[in-house]
Amino acid sequence: MTIFDDREKAFEDKYKHDQELQFRVEVRRNKLLGLWAAELLGKDDAEAYAKEVISADFAEPGGADLVRKILADLQDGGVEMSEHRLRKKMEECLAEAKEQVMKE
Repeated sequence: MTIFDDREKAFEDKYKHDQELQFRVEVRRNKLLGLWAAELLGKDDAEAYAKEVISADFAEPGGADLVRKILADLQDGGVEMSEHRLRKKMEECLAEAKEQVMKE
């Protein structure tokens, strides 16, 4: 291998690592958000609901699918919530998720 091949492989490895880390952070954020929403809804099995939230985020790229699901569930459960407040909570969960994943 040449120096350029080594550098290319190093960049590819770093990119792969960064993508895996980002995925783990997003999944953790979704779990934290799901647990929070489950508490607001008074769900008995918060972990099961959190798994539903995690799965919902795979429907389409971005967080719009996640926001739609949680807002609909909260509305159906009689919980007042604006999209702005939910997105703010998502940001808080993202920061907490990053911290948790970096400690692992």
